[in-house]
Amino acid sequence: MVFFLLTVQSIVTVLFLQLFKFLNLIKYREYSNEEAKKWYPIVIFLVAMIYTGSKALQYLPIPVYTIFKNLTIIMIAYGEVLWFGGNVTSLMMISFLLMTLSSMIAGWNDVFDALGSVMNVSIAETRIMIGYFWMIFNCLSSAAFVLYMRKRIKLTNFKDFDTVYYNNLLSIPLLLAPSLLLEDWSTKNLAINFPPEQRQAIICAMIFSGISAFGMSYASAWCVRTTSSTTYSMVGSLNKLPIAISGIVFFGDQATFGNISAIFIGFIAGIVYSYAKAFPKSVNAITSASSQSYSDASKDDNEKLPS
Repeated sequence: MVFFLLTVQSIVTVLFLQLFKFLNLIKYREYSNEEAKKWYPIVIFLVAMIYTGSKALQYLPIPVYTIFKNLTIIMIAYGEVLWFGGNVTSLMMISFLLMTLSSMIAGWNDVFDALGSVMNVSIAETRIMIGYFWMIFNCLSSAAFVLYMRKRIKLTNFKDFDTVYYNNLLSIPLLLAPSLLLEDWSTKNLAINFPPEQRQAIICAMIFSGISAFGMSYASAWCVRTTSSTTYSMVGSLNKLPIAISGIVFFGDQATFGNISAIFIGFIAGIVYSYAKAFPKSVNAITSASSQSYSDASKDDNEKLPS
C-alpha cells in the first residue's frame, strides 16, 4: 500500500510543521487558495512521478530503471538552460554520462536482457514495452516536478518551510485518492499488511518514516532553492553509492568486479560534476539567451514581491 504510506508521511510532516510553528521554532506562510492554485501543478507532477515510477518498477528491472533516472538528469539540465539561463559544460555532460555508465555496469545482465527484448519484440515481451512506456512518463514527470518547483520558488519567493508545507498539504488528497481507488483495502489485505502481533511496530515505523520524510522534504526544498534542479537530481543519483557500499560491507552483498567498478565510476562522476560546477567554462557551455532574459525578468518580479 504505497500510496497509503506516502499519505501518512505527508500527514505526519504537516503535523510536525504545525507543532513546530506552535512552539515558535519555525515560520511559514499561512495557507492561501491563490498560492495553492499556482502550486498545485507541482504536486500533480510529484504524484505522477511516484505513480509512474511504481508502475515502471513492476515491469522493468531496477538497473534499467536507474539508467533512465540518470538520463533524466540530462533532460533536467537542458530544461534549466531553457528556463533559467543555465549552462551545460562539457565536463557536466561527461559527469552525466559517467553516472549513466556506472548504472549500466552495475546491472549489465538486466540491461542486456532488456535490450534483447526490444530487438525481438513478441507477445511475451510486451511486459517490457509497457514498462518503457511508464518509464518515459516517469522521466517527463520527474523533470517537470523539479524544474517547475524551482520556477515557482523563484517567482513566489518561497522559503524552505513554505515549500515543505504546500508540497505535503496539497499532496494528501492526491495521494489518498489513488490509495482508495487502486489499492486493496479489503479486510484480508489489511490483516496481511497489519498483522495484530506486529501492528504496533508497523504503525511506529510508519510514523518514523513520516519524520524522515519531513527531513527529506526540507532538504530537497533547500537544495533546489540554493543550488539548481540539476544538482538536486545529481545528488539523488549519487546517494545510491553509499547505500551500495553499505550493502557490501554490512549486509553481505557480493563484491564483484562490476559492482566495485560501478561504484568507483559513480564517485568519479560526482567529482567531475563538482569540479564542473566550481570552475565553469563558458566557452564550452551551451546556454540560452532567451532564458537569460526570462531569468532577469524573474529577478525583477521577485524584487516587487513582498518578503
